[in-house]
Amino acid sequence: MWSRGMSAVGGSLYLASLAVASFDGNLNYNSPSRRHSNLGIDVTLVNRRSFKRGAIPWSPEQLNFTHGVASGDPYPDSVVLWTRVAPGMESDTSNVTVEGTAPLYNTDRDPYIEADPNPVCVEWKVFETQASTSSTCSWSWPFCLVNPDCSSCCKPFSTCSATATNAHGRVVSSGTAYTTSDIDYTIEATSLQPFTTYNYQFTICGSDRVSPLGRTKTAPRAEDDLAQVKFAIFSCSNFPLGYFNAYGNAARKDEHDYVIHLGDYIYESAGAGQRAHKPEKYVFSLPEYRTRHGQYRTDPDLLLNAQNFAWIPTWDDHEVANNVYRDGMSALFNTENSFLKNGASISVDQRKMNAVRAYWEWMPIRQVDLDDNLRIWRSFQMGKLLDLIMLDTRNYDRSITDLGNTFTEYIDLIKDDGGRSLMGSHQEHWFYRQLSESAKRGATWRIIGNQVIFSRLEFSQGLGLDTWSGYASNRNRTLKHLYDNNIHNNIFLAGDSHQSWVSDLAWRGDKPYDENTGLGAIGVEFAGTAVTSPGGEVGSIATLEAQSQVDVDANPELQWAEGYYRGYFILTVTPAEVNAQFYGSPSVATRNPWDLSLANFTVVVNDNHLARPVAGGSVEAGHVQGGEVNPTNVTLNTETGEWDIVGYETMYLSIK
Repeated sequence: MWSRGMSAVGGSLYLASLAVASFDGNLNYNSPSRRHSNLGIDVTLVNRRSFKRGAIPWSPEQLNFTHGVASGDPYPDSVVLWTRVAPGMESDTSNVTVEGTAPLYNTDRDPYIEADPNPVCVEWKVFETQASTSSTCSWSWPFCLVNPDCSSCCKPFSTCSATATNAHGRVVSSGTAYTTSDIDYTIEATSLQPFTTYNYQFTICGSDRVSPLGRTKTAPRAEDDLAQVKFAIFSCSNFPLGYFNAYGNAARKDEHDYVIHLGDYIYESAGAGQRAHKPEKYVFSLPEYRTRHGQYRTDPDLLLNAQNFAWIPTWDDHEVANNVYRDGMSALFNTENSFLKNGASISVDQRKMNAVRAYWEWMPIRQVDLDDNLRIWRSFQMGKLLDLIMLDTRNYDRSITDLGNTFTEYIDLIKDDGGRSLMGSHQEHWFYRQLSESAKRGATWRIIGNQVIFSRLEFSQGLGLDTWSGYASNRNRTLKHLYDNNIHNNIFLAGDSHQSWVSDLAWRGDKPYDENTGLGAIGVEFAGTAVTSPGGEVGSIATLEAQSQVDVDANPELQWAEGYYRGYFILTVTPAEVNAQFYGSPSVATRNPWDLSLANFTVVVNDNHLARPVAGGSVEAGHVQGGEVNPTNVTLNTETGEWDIVGYETMYLSIK
């Protein structure tokens, strides 16, 4: 997305004052209700936009690639590329793309480019990679790029000279794109070869000002025979609570093909402290969501990961608001009282539209249905090996949820109602078709990326009503479809809970299940911890391991639980088995490269359960069913490749 930031409008103060007076006199800009004066039109904003379209265009020397580059949603012949070019870090204050007669959730760029007399031009190129060339850019705080291909490239806002492109391979795809302050900078690079690694780069037209050099990878074709595909799985990165070490550790190890992000990529909440949220308050408007996304893309480890790997993301709730559902969220309901107290004069629907618009602008993601711009659920066929099915169990069309001590008793009463859906009937039927079609075409594995825990896990405080357990009929329909149609080799992925959980997928009470052997299960669930968000009751390792044992002992299908470490996991998929390797950062209170191996799990093809003994009988932390916990603290420095015994007293940053 390109932002004009604090640009001058080029008009005189005298003319501006006349325009303000003129707009103030227009009764149509007043609020329709005397009780809600904030519903009136922002006259200052109208005035600013009326002059902005005539602004003097920026020269290339005034523009910078402020937030790096990213890629995502790989197809066999194409991939989505993203960057942002602007004179500064600030996001535009305009709401034009979500106001007036713009279609709901519209992300069409052309009308806004045509409306601006001076759109910014960027050229992009995709290159064959050359093994002899090292072109990965590293970031130093606060926004300075150090490129190993340049002798003196450390400049503000990560702008390199053209000498960084000397060693590129053959150009295989290229084009020119235009943008304005009101739209994003996502493009699709086409005519690519399947399952191939490429470099890519943007250049400001007519100049030698280039972006960091990115790396990406296309997907395999549906009919390809593959020996292996690796995914790095992340969720829940809360900026004020810590540094995004997990992103950097995975990127530096460079073991995976693609990134799957299961949501809570940003948080809408207020946050103070060393890494205070911008703005520090809860966000509601489009400019505020844009600012929040922009802040997250200043973390150097996030930048490094996004620059070098194709992402396949979905959103959770905090990209919009906590515990969001079809008609509301935990702190804003469709009532007048909620609107006045919590809505900052923005309705539930408008806030969701603002958040969704900003998400599409800042993420390297493609729209799979141009007639349904709220739809993020989609699938990827990756050879004969697997189908990746990405769900939206939050925003699209889910029934009312537990809103954090509001309506909790009511949700507990209706959790088994047959009419409740976690994803809406349209998506739900699509999901079942995807599962059936995947099995019919002969894909070995079905990997389901969703936000919340699927397994029926009961904790000391009861069932998690904001998970599939609050929508029991929806889960039962899913299990019935899998069992009745003999659809095997299912791997569910989940985030959201800020803890690690590994379970056999069993339909207890309806289908026989042996917790000792795993027989009777229909698949496995791997739920990962957070990048930084705190898990459960924040406490010592010993306290949280004791709680993990209580949880594992209380749930027959739950085979491992761990709540202390922040981190990620690597999912390795082969025709013979799926392996999940969980990693933790010993602390996110500092930016550090330490990576601790926590546990490894295997699922053998056609077994439909975790291999026994679970995790080979031994884990680094947490509690494993039928095994031992052997803490070693033997930790990898992902920058040097050295191993050492490390430990930190503090896990999180303070936000007080």
